[in-house]
Formats: sequence, structure tokens, C-alpha cells
Amino acid sequence: MDISVIVLAAGKGTRMKSRLPKVLQPLAGRPLLAHSLAAVAALKPSKTVVVVGHGADEVKAAFSSRGDLEFALQSPQNGTGHATAVGIAPIADGGITLILSGDTPLIQPKTLSKLSALANEKTFALLTCHVADPTGYGRIVRNDAGEVVKIVEHKDALAANDQATLAIHEMNTAIMCAPTAWLRRALTKLEPKNAQGELYLTDVIAMAAVDGLKIATTQPDGGETEIAGVNDKIQLAALECAFQHQQAEALMRDGVTLIDPHRIDIRGTLSCGSDVEIDVNCVFEGEVTLGDNVRIGANCVIKDATIAANAVIHPMCHIDGATVGESAIIGPFARLRPGAALAEAVHIGNFVEVKNSTLAKGAKANHLAYLGDATVGE
Repeated sequence: MDISVIVLAAGKGTRMKSRLPKVLQPLAGRPLLAHSLAAVAALKPSKTVVVVGHGADEVKAAFSSRGDLEFALQSPQNGTGHATAVGIAPIADGGITLILSGDTPLIQPKTLSKLSALANEKTFALLTCHVADPTGYGRIVRNDAGEVVKIVEHKDALAANDQATLAIHEMNTAIMCAPTAWLRRALTKLEPKNAQGELYLTDVIAMAAVDGLKIATTQPDGGETEIAGVNDKIQLAALECAFQHQQAEALMRDGVTLIDPHRIDIRGTLSCGSDVEIDVNCVFEGEVTLGDNVRIGANCVIKDATIAANAVIHPMCHIDGATVGESAIIGPFARLRPGAALAEAVHIGNFVEVKNSTLAKGAKANHLAYLGDATVGE
């Protein structure tokens, strides 16, 4: 079934205390919004609409190279229901529409695929999650038959002193998938009858139940961490740690030896051959490829680089935009800048900087040297 996507990205993020819009706050070297967009891209949607508001021009500029995105401006900002109405305007009827927030960076494509597979013309699909502490979250209210009948926001339950609802531990993740034509009509019926005085997207759940749509639910395999949003720098740091640990575990499952999996930062894509070993406090940015048996010493920063098999990078090296040949030995305290191309068995010693230079097989610069715009033979 044809699927479209609406990503809600209009919030200011006041608690971030930053000039950057919330969805542009970085996690693992990329904006929060980039992570959400990467997850939905796996669904191959016919249209992806990003609803922007605060810092709209900055957000659009950050993703100006993405020709597959369409931006819709929410002004004024009057709640998630209003944002969704703005986002659905350019989407054609027919098919289904997935809605999610731009600040859920750990959401996985397989979860979104599982959710969207439940939705059709007669079924509204809702991603929920059972949590130990549901404070602040909207609650999933079910009838005696176990069917979802509505979502009650935490503030509204508090205002009504609704203890039964407050005791519910199944929460709304704000990720849902609905038949597009029905959703468009439902959004026009929303009213700001709540503690916030806003148009709540969650109110369409009760409408779906009244209209006789089946409301199907599923849960994320990654639990609460996978669907966690970001409201302040503390939550941002927590998700950064969670993301990095996921990357570290994936590397170790593929056979990479990490001396301490809690002390590695991957801010891009790291591809490793067999029997690679990485010491502590290393940062990998952009596209980095490590060949078989590569050894990376402690405290190295490596960006957009290819390091061939059996190479050894000693501690405290900075490698950016360089190519390192097989069995090369680099460092400690060496710097390879963009355009550095080192052939097999090259030795670069301590306090040597190489920029835009080619070093042939076996060439050596053992210490205290600068090589720029140079060609060094065997």
C-alpha cells in the first residue's frame, strides 16, 4: 500500500537553551532530524513532508540537498493536531500516512515497517510502549475487551484527578499510521478542549474508535529507549550514550575488538574488516573503512579515511581525508590531512604532518616533519 510520511519538526526546544532548533541538535554528529529521516527512508515513502516552525529556514537549509523532502510551515504553532493538518495538505488521498516526531533519533526502520504493515483503509495503527514510569506521557486507554478507545494526555489526567488513567503504564509514543483520507477528515474535527488549549493529534484515536476503524497496536523491540524523545541536554546526552553503545555492540557482534565499548564515538559510518582492534577514546567521523587486522591506538580521531589491512595507527593520531596503505605504521602524535595518500608499508613517525602528498611504498618520515603538496618515492 502506498505510504506517505509526516515528520513533526516545528518545536523550539526551549529547554535545550540553545539557539539551534531542537531537531538540529546533534546526536552522533548528525542532527536529530537526520536520524528520524533515515529511519523512514527505509519505507520508501511516496512523499515525506517535514513540518517546520521555529527556525524553519535553518532546518530547511540543513536539508537543502534532500530533494526527496517537502517542507510545510506551521505558523502559528497550535499543537500536534494542527501540525499534522499542515503536513497532510500536500499528500494525496489514498494509501496510508505515517506520523512521527523529528526528535526520536533511535527509532528503528523495522519498527516503523512493522507498524505500517498493520495500517490499511480500515485500520489505524498505533505504536505504544509499556514503561515503568509513565509520568509525562499520554496514556493508552482500553475498554474491557482490550480495545484502544482513546489517549489521555498526562496533564489532562492530572487536571481531572483521573487516578485510574494515571495508573496506566502503557504510553503513547506519538508514532502512528492511519488511512490518509480518513485522517484528513478527522483532523478538521479537532477542538482545543484540553489543558494546553491546543489541537491534539492524539484525539483522532477516539474518533477512529467511534468511526469503527480497527485500532491495531504494536510495540518497539528496543523498548522505551528506542522511542525516547529529546527535550533537554540531559536527555540528549543519555540518547547519545545509548546510540554509541548500540554501535559498539554491533561492531563487536561483527568481530571487532573494542578495548572498552563505552569509550568509542562513531559519528558517521565505520566499516571494519576481520580482527580489527580499537583502543579507548577513539572518534570516527564521516565514512571510515578499516581493513583486516588494523590496529587503532588510544585517543585517535579518524575522519573520512581508508586504512588498509595490517596497518597500525599508534595513539594520539589525527587522520582526516587520507588513505593509508597496507602494513603502514602511523604515529604516535601524527597528523594526516586531506589528500594524504600513503602506499604500502609507509612509516609516519611522531609529530609528522602530511597534507596533499603521495608517499610511495616503504617511504618514511620518522619524526618532526611537514610534508605538503609533495611526492615522495620509494
